[in-house]
Amino acid sequence: MCAKLEAGDYSPTTELLTRIMSQRVVRYSDHRHEKTLKKIVDKADAFSTEYLPARIWAPKTATKRESTLPVLVERAGSAAQFAWEEFIYGKIRNPHTRAAYERAIRRFLDHCHGLSTPLPSISPRNVGTYLDGIDYAPATKKLHLSAIRHFFDTLVTRHVTMLNPAHSVRGERLQVMEGKTPEITIPQARRLMQSLDSSHAVGLRDRAIIAIMIYTAARVGAVASLRRGDLYDVGDQYCLRFAEKGGKSREIPVRHDLQQFVRAYLSAGEMEYANKSNPLFCTTIGKTKKLTHNGMTAGDITRMVKRRMRDACLPARLSPHSFRVATITDLLSQGVPLEDVQNLAGHADPRTTRLYDRRNRKVTRNIVERISV
Repeated sequence: MCAKLEAGDYSPTTELLTRIMSQRVVRYSDHRHEKTLKKIVDKADAFSTEYLPARIWAPKTATKRESTLPVLVERAGSAAQFAWEEFIYGKIRNPHTRAAYERAIRRFLDHCHGLSTPLPSISPRNVGTYLDGIDYAPATKKLHLSAIRHFFDTLVTRHVTMLNPAHSVRGERLQVMEGKTPEITIPQARRLMQSLDSSHAVGLRDRAIIAIMIYTAARVGAVASLRRGDLYDVGDQYCLRFAEKGGKSREIPVRHDLQQFVRAYLSAGEMEYANKSNPLFCTTIGKTKKLTHNGMTAGDITRMVKRRMRDACLPARLSPHSFRVATITDLLSQGVPLEDVQNLAGHADPRTTRLYDRRNRKVTRNIVERISV
């Protein structure tokens, strides 16, 4: 049977079944069973071809755009190609920043390619007209300009271009006084916590995750990356060690009720004495409420929080980042110094912490309500 499968056309189904049989997980000695299995293979292949996108089955190198060089970079020679790989894959370590910068640079280079402008001949005018032509928010335009500037810095260093055409281009003036993330109110956060079912490990896990985001102001990505060893006892209390943006690590004390939530989850999930390298928060097997050994991703946590918020009848616009806004605003409202709140939030600049402050919005609401007309 294995020989028959290998001799046929490639498909993921036949490859999988061949691997299974080669490992002797399933043995077929009867010819009738071989025919039955062959029919299953054919039907599965027909289903995958008709109903599943072709990109799922195609080799990754054939469908990933990032594996190919932009036309202008490829035509500019080996030095430009080296500069591209150096900048995209060598200088940018954060995967989200890398993806955003690569999209911006590719779009700009496609724009210049449409104008038949080679890479060394790109001018400040090309950069300016490109920024004027894209229908993006000012913050996104600033990101595009920053990506183009840094990329051409690398091209200048590698002697691909003489000058950086983006250095003299001014971006749009942008002054942000308040962030766009919606705030979850204190009553809403309490209602969400009270709505969680704590009779099983999954409910205890979700309660612990949400409580960590509320009581530490941690980002969802930092919570997802927590390992069992990141929760540790320092004598009189527990602490959580978060790996934050920019490679920074910060240690946050665990308050008493949060400690109870986390320990209850670890006890229910039989993880109190787990290996320190294991994920702290694990996924489940379907709807069985049984935990696996696989760690939750930031996307998993976001979907879980949105689902829990929907079950608690909270607004759909809220997100996990709303907890961070609520915590920072609440502490500043109580008179906690900005520097202390900044340290808790892990911000390098206090101006970033102020973007999360929603107290001014409440003051403005009180003023407009007093208008006599």
